Amino acid sequence: MQTKPKPKRVPTRKILDTLAVMYPDAHCELDYRNPFELLIATILSAQSTDRQVNKVTKDLFAKHPTPESFLQLTEDELAEYIRGLGLFRNKSKNILKTCRILVEEYNGEVPKKRELLEKLPGVGRKTANVVLSNAFGIPALAVDTHVQRVSNRLALADSENPLETERQLMKKVPRAEWSDTHHRLIWHGRRICIARKPKCSLCDLLPYCWYGKNETNTKVK
Repeated sequence: MQTKPKPKRVPTRKILDTLAVMYPDAHCELDYRNPFELLIATILSAQSTDRQVNKVTKDLFAKHPTPESFLQLTEDELAEYIRGLGLFRNKSKNILKTCRILVEEYNGEVPKKRELLEKLPGVGRKTANVVLSNAFGIPALAVDTHVQRVSNRLALADSENPLETERQLMKKVPRAEWSDTHHRLIWHGRRICIARKPKCSLCDLLPYCWYGKNETNTKVK
């Protein structure tokens, strides 16, 4: 079957409203109690699932709830806590560096500005957006692999670059809906629009989906 090009006009409002109906309770699935725990959990989530992260942070946060208490650990000791995660040694090093900066420069608090967050070791734009959105209620649209995949399949974005995808989404999605849309796209990517063999026949977005139209040869409304 010949793949049809992405449409120039996309029914963004219908897509967002449908996602809202499908996932009214979508939220961050990392376990955390405060901005510091969310920051650490998000750093740990790189190349790891939220379930894997939650498994290691339960004990870690119980014994070390603050950046000051993290600094009582050596890199090897912290690595033992997070050994089940990908890149655990590199994460251990970055987390302890980040904790030292939080203690020495921010009185143990997590900064609320993107530029300051992105200066922390192990923190990129996606992690900064997750923290700003979930910990501080500041509208942000983090682009992970699920958001990247789903938004491009829906033709809400047309880019292989996460930063460009974020920019395109920010233009189409109302600012007040950035955070909710982020969560809903992630939930959709984990449950229906999976990387391999997406469940297009079960998807309520199929009538509006460029990718689904090509996969199922269904006429898009």
